[in-house]
Formats: sequence, structure tokens, C-alpha cells
Amino acid sequence: MTSHNIPSTGRALRVGFLTRLFSLVFVSGLFVVVGCGPKEPKDSVSGKVTLNGQAVNAQVIFVSGGKETPPVPTDPNGVYKIENPPVGDVDIIVRGFPGMSTPPGGVAAPKDAKGPDAGAGGKAGGVSPPAKYAQPNNGLKLKVTGGKQTHNIELTP
Repeated sequence: MTSHNIPSTGRALRVGFLTRLFSLVFVSGLFVVVGCGPKEPKDSVSGKVTLNGQAVNAQVIFVSGGKETPPVPTDPNGVYKIENPPVGDVDIIVRGFPGMSTPPGGVAAPKDAKGPDAGAGGKAGGVSPPAKYAQPNNGLKLKVTGGKQTHNIELTP
């Protein structure tokens, strides 16, 4: 081995060390970014809202201590999911979408509906909820215990 190879070996060791250090920092950064992504809520209440066995197009709201959760729309099958609901006794509001006509007994939306009568996600179908469920103290109640709960909501005309 000649003396002029020793410095290049030292340089190679430094380059190898820096490459490994950069890789370690990069991979660690990926773990931090991926680990900080959206997490599945630990508490949720989900179920289906129906009226006479038909899916309801509406917004579901929980009320606890006079405070309302943000409205959660049902999907075209009447399914809803409220994430991180308040724990304890809640009143449930089932309210039609703004601009929907909601007679006292609820009404089926036309199959070719567009606009506000189209239902959740702009898809036609389902029925609108009776007006009596649009306010708290309508008789719909639930005890939220935490974790993942299922609660189907059967409305009557």
C-alpha cells in the first residue's frame, strides 16, 4: 500500500460515514412524517338512519350540554358516522339538508333529483326526515360510552 492511497481511504471512510448518516436522518424523517399522519379516531358512533325501512338523506347531529357536534351527512344508504362524539347522554338531531322540503311525515326524494333534494353527496334517493326530528328533545337519545359504538336510528312519520 502506498502513502498516497491512505488519504483517499480516509476520504472514502468519511464519504461512507456521511452517506450512512444522511440515510439515517432521511429514514428517521420519514418515520416522523408518516407517524404524524391522520389517525383513526378511537371514539365513534355509526349506524343507519331509516324511516319505514327506507334510507334517510339527512344530517345527524349529537347535542350534549347544549353544544352541537358538526352535522354529519348520511350516505345514500342512510349510513352515518360521528367521530369523537361527546361521551355521556346525548340528544340526537336528524335534520334535512338546507333547501330540502321536509313535510311533517318526511317524503321520498325523486330518483332523478338534483340539487338539495339529491341527498348526501349529490346522489338521488332516500327519504327526507320528518320535521319533528330537526330539534333537540325529539325523543332520540343515546348514551355514548366511548370506543366504537353502533346505533341505528329508526324514525317514525
